[in-house]
Amino acid sequence: MVFPISGVEVNPIIPLVVAFTVSFFTSMGGVSGAFLLLPYQVSFLDYTAPSVSATNQVFNIVAIPSGVYRFIKEGRMLWPLTLAVIIGTLPGVFIGAWVRIEYLPDPKNFKTFVGCILLYIGIRLVQDVMKNRADTGRQKNNNSRRRKTFVVTLTRSTLKRVEFSFDDKSFAFTPSIVLGICFLVGIAGGIYGIGGGSIVAPFFVAILGLPVYAVAGAALMGTFITSIAGVVFYQGLALFYTEISVSPDWFLGLLLGFGGFAGIYLGARCQKYVPARMIKLVLCVCVMIVAARYLIGFFQ
Repeated sequence: MVFPISGVEVNPIIPLVVAFTVSFFTSMGGVSGAFLLLPYQVSFLDYTAPSVSATNQVFNIVAIPSGVYRFIKEGRMLWPLTLAVIIGTLPGVFIGAWVRIEYLPDPKNFKTFVGCILLYIGIRLVQDVMKNRADTGRQKNNNSRRRKTFVVTLTRSTLKRVEFSFDDKSFAFTPSIVLGICFLVGIAGGIYGIGGGSIVAPFFVAILGLPVYAVAGAALMGTFITSIAGVVFYQGLALFYTEISVSPDWFLGLLLGFGGFAGIYLGARCQKYVPARMIKLVLCVCVMIVAARYLIGFFQ
């Protein structure tokens, strides 16, 4: 089958299965998997036009709502964090798109900077996983005595500090810090067309020390809103750049999205049955892949 806008020729079942598989594993950590599907489209489907970024964001729009629904239904959506992610990320997307057009037509140096940040976060995740490994025996003993409660309970929410409990443990974060982080993430997402969740979710876990079970829903919601803004921008940009392919390949994006819809739904549903350490390892691998891709590009 040939997709008319992108020119991709592939059996429709293949991208559907690829999107399902990627999304199932990455959604457990609050990452849609779009940043892995972008290299797949470029390297395997030979889709290299600028519109591939917009197509990737169409995938997010279609796929993410199923996972968000599961997190809300099961009481694992931390709404103050979700709101902070959306408010911080959204303006950054438009600024990032403007920066890309005006100042970074060849954003090699900025990619290197982002790669270094992601590498640092990945290292922190590895350290966190190794540190928790020593506590595995105690956790198993505790789990044999009581059953985990996978529900996020908000205990205090102000503009200066948000406190919540999860699995009988207390956690807290400062909204202003989250807003600042997500603003920068939004700029990066606007420039490169990647889901912000691939950056904010590992940051929340490794740097802020928040439980991965509680941040995944907020990270996915932020990526969803970011992607809507990105698709709208690229669609509008296509009116001014008629000589190149800018608007998304909706058919390919929808096909990937349907696979991701099922994958993210099942991933969100199965998350509570997967050890946090395993989810962190998935996040670590995701972050390291993006970091390596950016840093290797610096030497090419």
